[in-house]
This record gives sequence, C-alpha cells and structure tokens, in this order.
Amino acid sequence: MSLKVDRDSMAFTFKGGMLPMTVMELSSADPEEIRDQLAGKLSQSPAFFQHTPVVLSVEKLDEPHLALERICAVCRAHKLLPVAVRGGADPVKQSAWALGLGWFPPQDAARARTLESVPVQEDEDVTVIEEVEADAPHGGRIFRGTVRSGQQITAPDGDLTVIGAVNAGAEVLAAGNVHVYGALRGRALAGIHGDHQAGIFCRELHAELLSVAGNYKRLEDIDPQLLGSSVQVVLMDDQLGITALK
Repeated sequence: MSLKVDRDSMAFTFKGGMLPMTVMELSSADPEEIRDQLAGKLSQSPAFFQHTPVVLSVEKLDEPHLALERICAVCRAHKLLPVAVRGGADPVKQSAWALGLGWFPPQDAARARTLESVPVQEDEDVTVIEEVEADAPHGGRIFRGTVRSGQQITAPDGDLTVIGAVNAGAEVLAAGNVHVYGALRGRALAGIHGDHQAGIFCRELHAELLSVAGNYKRLEDIDPQLLGSSVQVVLMDDQLGITALK
C-alpha cells in the first residue's frame, strides 16, 4: 500500500541554492581588534551594516573556538548576523553548533565538492532552467536569453556570459567573471570562490547587488551617475570599484 502526499498540504520543501553571502575572513581572534576594525568599517559603509548575514572564516586562526562566542557578540553589536563558521577542526564545529550556527568545511574541501551531484527525489519541486549553449571554454558557461526573476544561473568553474538581460530578482554567479550583454537589474556575484581578479561587466547597470570575491555593493551604494551605463566592477585595494566603459 502506497501513500500519496498531497503537495498542497506540505509545510515545506528542500531546495538547493547559492545565496549571496559575505565571508568575514578572520586573521585575528582578538574580539577587541575586530571591534575596532568594524567600528571603522561602519563609519565608511553604514548601509552595509544593516543586519547583513555573514559566514565567519576561521581558517587562518589557531584556536578560534576559544573566542567564537565573543566574536559573534561583537558582530551582532555592529548589526552583522553570523549565520555559520567556515573552517577549523572538530572543536570549532562543536562551538559553532553550540552557538546555533552552521559549519562549513575549509574552502579547499568545499570547492572540491562543488561538482558532486546531489540525489533528488522524483517528487521534489525543482525548477530546471534550460540553457542554450551551456558550455564555454575553460569551464565557463553561456546563457542566451533573459534571466527571469527567481531564476539563478551559475558557472561554478569559470566565467559566466549572459547574452541578454538579468531581470530584478534574478541572480547570476560565477567562479570567474560575469559578463552581461544587456541590462543587469538583478544580483551579480563574481569570484564566488574567492578569486580577487574576477570582475563584473555589463552593458546597462541597474543591479540590486554586486559582489566580487565577497565584497559587496547594493543599489543604494552605487553612484547614481553610473546607473544605466556600461560598466566594469573590479576590486581596487580590497574595495569594490565601479567605472564606466567607453
């Protein structure tokens, strides 16, 4: 006897995804040093510190679990919301779980698992995006057409080229560069594995969010004179720089 589940009565479904997330890479476990630097950052970019979720990367620290609770408290005091910890051994994992945070393996291990397939049940609600010409050289991808609101196009191993527009509410992500040969109104994230040489290039800028290697700018942070222009977005001295293309 088989039981049929009424999809309309289901309380939730699990879906995979790559949400935009800021990684706070810690090189010090001293909460006071972190507090001082955050205070300086807050004065420079107050719009960024508006309950932004962050992943604490502790891969450069020796015993991060000893100060993890205090570091989280400092972040929350500056309106950052730690949601997970990346890296560290078992004590870090246990400390993260005790604080109600998630835990991710170190970056190299996570990257190695990027291409692993995840089994999906046949009755799971999954949206499949049919692409025209999916592969490009060096592990990149090409998408021809409009990326619609709610859709997400990714190139986990290279550049992503969109020959069309990216609508508001859509998201494009790439390990390398993101090229949009049309209007960019959604979210674009380049260098999602930490490539500081990556960039975003679009014909018409109206983006909700831009990110290169975890450095973000929201629409309200973008110079209004650049909106509607062809631009390039690259890192300049660890800051996101946006310049017009001629």
